Amino acid sequence: MSSTDQNPDRLYSAREPIFPRRVSGKFRSLKWWLLAICLGIYYLLPWMRWDRGPNLPDQAVLIDLANRRFFFFTIEIWPHEFYFVAGLLIMAGLGLFLFTSALGRVWCGYFCPQTVWTDLFILVERWVEGDRNKRVKLWNARWDTRKWRLRLTKWALWLTIAVATGGAWVFYFADAPTLLWNLVTFQAHAVAYSTILVLTLTTLILGGFMREQVCVYMCPWPRIQAAMMDEDTLTIGYREWRGEPRGKHRKAEGAAQLGDCIDCNACVNVCPMGIDIRDGQQLACITCGLCIDACDDVMDKVGKPRGLIDYMALSDEARERAGTPAKAVWRHVFRVRTIFYTLLWSAVGVGLMVALFIRPDIGMTVAPVRNPIFVTMSDGSIRNTYDVRVRNMHGEARDFQLSVTPAEAFTISVEGAEDATFTVPADETLLKRVYIVAPAGSAPASASTSEVRIWLEGLAAEERTYDDTVFNGRGMK
Repeated sequence: MSSTDQNPDRLYSAREPIFPRRVSGKFRSLKWWLLAICLGIYYLLPWMRWDRGPNLPDQAVLIDLANRRFFFFTIEIWPHEFYFVAGLLIMAGLGLFLFTSALGRVWCGYFCPQTVWTDLFILVERWVEGDRNKRVKLWNARWDTRKWRLRLTKWALWLTIAVATGGAWVFYFADAPTLLWNLVTFQAHAVAYSTILVLTLTTLILGGFMREQVCVYMCPWPRIQAAMMDEDTLTIGYREWRGEPRGKHRKAEGAAQLGDCIDCNACVNVCPMGIDIRDGQQLACITCGLCIDACDDVMDKVGKPRGLIDYMALSDEARERAGTPAKAVWRHVFRVRTIFYTLLWSAVGVGLMVALFIRPDIGMTVAPVRNPIFVTMSDGSIRNTYDVRVRNMHGEARDFQLSVTPAEAFTISVEGAEDATFTVPADETLLKRVYIVAPAGSAPASASTSEVRIWLEGLAAEERTYDDTVFNGRGMK
């Protein structure tokens, strides 16, 4: 057997564990603040109360699948208003395009759930096992009592965070205090426990063990971000023309020819992705800015100006190499592409707000009953049957009345109601069986089909809506 057969080339290299070193600076502080805000919103929002009256849930944010409602503070979204959700998704996509075009992968570095929970898991790991050097030493040490104790402690804390993450998610779909009591007393539905289990495992595995592999191998965004970026996009880069040639020995012969980079690898040691930003832009870079903090700290210590690693644009490289100052940040952020995305994003947002404020508080859908298509009454008149579903989006019960046009050609009645009047409970829909009759010998009774309009009118307020349908006569035979 040849040596090649004995040692075949591997298609994929084994994962090298990454142990980011602790760093301080403006970007690290910004990430801590955003981490606290994002996690605070996620964990605490289901417990916020909002008084909507006696007939509605008092949870501020609630996805009520059982009753097919979405509550967001003062806003209530019904199933027929799913276009609001679609609009919000469009805004999220346009927002992602906008921020990527202006500031690169700022979403990945600061707001992405994978980044937020990975940061939290690394923080716990640092608390338990120590900073980078201690974690590297522990990784290479044999499995003794101390290593097992530290690892089990870390994994237990990770598991606690993962369970809290899965638990917080299900609280958005039911009343949080009630669901919590049902969960701890084992009275909750099996779907709740299975959802928590799945989210616990995914959070633990993705945030604790896979980490950067999620960004490199699983996430599609690094592969499509190039379409959103151009030479004016601000992203993290290394000023190679200032830092090279790099070298550590500043007092040795030829040190005057060295660049500002002292090759300390501080930027590599703090990177949660384990890359070297000095090698140029890479798919794995999430532009979190930690390498900037590390490099600025080193530059301060060696008496060199900050900014060897910094947010910059490709279009500024030629300027800086020539000794001219880079363009102002606002000129990179506000340009044709970003303004276009902003206008699109704003247009969708304004459209949603207008639709939200002008939407009616009552609604109706009419469905003709096709079996039979029509019924001939004893007096020769023709009757059609309809299922009418009425929506009352008010916080109190309302009385409604149905009418039909043209009124001279038809009469309308509601099963179980006098004068086509009935009551719809607060914030509910009501299905009613409705009959429309055309007198014997009339044109609609003899024709194949006739257009009719059913009107719904609120008796307590000046509210009115309608739905068009057809009336089937003898001509349908």
